[in-house]
Amino acid sequence: QSAYKAKQRLAFDEVFLLQLAAEKKRQEWQKTRIATAFSLEKFQKEIQDFWEKLPFSLTGAQQKAIHQIFEDMEKPTPMNRLLQGDVGSGKTVVAAAGIYLAFLNKFQSVLIAPTEILAGQHYTTIIRLLEPLGVKVALATGSKKEKTDNFDVLVGTHAVLSEKIIFKKLGFVAIDEQQRFGVEQRAILRGKGNNPHVLTMTATPIPRTVALTLYGELDLSVLDEMPKGRKTIKTWLVPNVKREAGYKWIEEKIQQGDQAFIICPFIEESENMTTVKAAKGEFERLQRFVFPNLKLAMLHGKMKPKEKDSVLEDFKNKKYDILVATPVVEVGIDIPNATIIVIEAAERFGLAQLHQLRGRVGRGDKQSFCLLYTESQSPQTRDRLASLEKIHNGAELAELDLKLRGPGEIYGTMQSGQRMLKIASFSDLSLIEKAKREASKIFPELTKYSELVKKVEEVEIKRISPD
Repeated sequence: QSAYKAKQRLAFDEVFLLQLAAEKKRQEWQKTRIATAFSLEKFQKEIQDFWEKLPFSLTGAQQKAIHQIFEDMEKPTPMNRLLQGDVGSGKTVVAAAGIYLAFLNKFQSVLIAPTEILAGQHYTTIIRLLEPLGVKVALATGSKKEKTDNFDVLVGTHAVLSEKIIFKKLGFVAIDEQQRFGVEQRAILRGKGNNPHVLTMTATPIPRTVALTLYGELDLSVLDEMPKGRKTIKTWLVPNVKREAGYKWIEEKIQQGDQAFIICPFIEESENMTTVKAAKGEFERLQRFVFPNLKLAMLHGKMKPKEKDSVLEDFKNKKYDILVATPVVEVGIDIPNATIIVIEAAERFGLAQLHQLRGRVGRGDKQSFCLLYTESQSPQTRDRLASLEKIHNGAELAELDLKLRGPGEIYGTMQSGQRMLKIASFSDLSLIEKAKREASKIFPELTKYSELVKKVEEVEIKRISPD
């Protein structure tokens, strides 16, 4: 009993220090920066017009997130908010609302994405939503050197960081898949404006406990509803005896006009030559013996970005029936006609990762399917994978992973393997909330406790900062 209490006490201390460091960072962010407080009141009619012109109705979660963002943007301190939502939950529309409010206040915006394909998709969406309202939209990527000197919103990749691109009045920054951008890149973006409001977005399912601990200095908005009409992806853990029947069914669906992804196992977290070789071997086997009458293409991480883009473009234009790929299939890739995803060696992935992979299909209005294959006979592994048949919420799956597999999965996607908690557990929500409460109580008096100040500084040095 006393050993348990001692462990709880040490765990509390650990999380408490992290929360104090996060609170310190949040206060510094707000104190040292003065942003433009945007007016919402003046533009009620235009905002109403924006809602009415949307080609779909917003979910409750989207409305709530937009309301939180507008509230932040009305303050004279810069917004620093993280928007987390599954693939397809409608994050771009939420960002578009922020862009439009900046535009009404005569400020420019930038929306940055990690790849050309994603930037292109955002560009198309923003044009569809905002051009009819008079917003000038421009695109800047490595391969598209358009003239970018007259725009209200600039959508692009790292290319938007170029010195050649000058913002007259940058007031709003949206960063997609924020963990893919480094500290310096985010600093450059902020430096291009006078403390712009910053919205970072991620589709990586983050358990609430992890968000509270790792991203304590960011305000959090969560999109936990899917847009109306979006069909749930039917997911099956397929027994190996049914593998051949599965292939036959896939061929029939493709002959009816559908397309499929086949994700090959990866050997290690990072894509290396062994992985590529395994995928190439599987590609050849599928092409020669399983689907000799279909057109297959191959995608892996060792390909140059241009090659990847052109394969995806061809797949989107239906030049191929099946895309065999390693897990690099880009987050957010939108191929409305792809309705089937097969994941080999599914036991090698975390649930949150499998959920992200299955989000590659179900982008159109057709019913979509995810087939999971595993050689593992372990009942625990099979039960874990079978949970995907029933649970369709990314954050819920990430929570389950946390309980079943420990925090490695979370670190893998978010913290490059750094162990941040040595004693406390990410899944202990009540402890984290208690520590957060106590940290915000003591924070105003922090300077009175010199030993505590020293400890908080040590934590700050160790911590990988998301800012």
